Amino acid sequence: MEYDIHTVLDGLTLLATVTIVYCMLFTELKQSYQKDQDRIKFYYVVVPCAGLALLAHPSTSHAFAFRALWAFCVYLEAVSVLPQLRMMQKAKVVERFTAHYVFALGLSRFMSCAHWVLQLLEGNKYLLQALGSGLWPVMVLLSEIVQTFILADFCYYYVKSYAEGTGIVRLPAGVV
Repeated sequence: MEYDIHTVLDGLTLLATVTIVYCMLFTELKQSYQKDQDRIKFYYVVVPCAGLALLAHPSTSHAFAFRALWAFCVYLEAVSVLPQLRMMQKAKVVERFTAHYVFALGLSRFMSCAHWVLQLLEGNKYLLQALGSGLWPVMVLLSEIVQTFILADFCYYYVKSYAEGTGIVRLPAGVV
């Protein structure tokens, strides 16, 4: 595998995620989990992403397992915020820190999606060739778009709450 900045950042992200999971399972933070609000089973999100990763993955020279894991991560990232949005919807009012984080995540996804769309509109020959070379590049772009639209609805209510001067994000019942 390539040993570049992306690999280092992916390793740091994995380490941070494992640390968070450990803290949520084995420290006093375990009591902060709101089980009554968490109604989406993890396998409703994970299993479709795993199945899709087996069908549409990159065609690089890496081992199949690494290519499938890479695709799985791309697909899972696209929908991973759904359980959190559902919990926030059930709570009706979103805590400020959480609202700021989800809005920043949505803004980040919008910028990333805009980057891909602008590359296509400018006629980036490499990207156009990649999009024509199988299912994987199309699925990456589609994942970006899906994640952007999932977060766009929350971002609308975030901006609306600050435009009204309340600063308190209230979600209607039918958001997610």
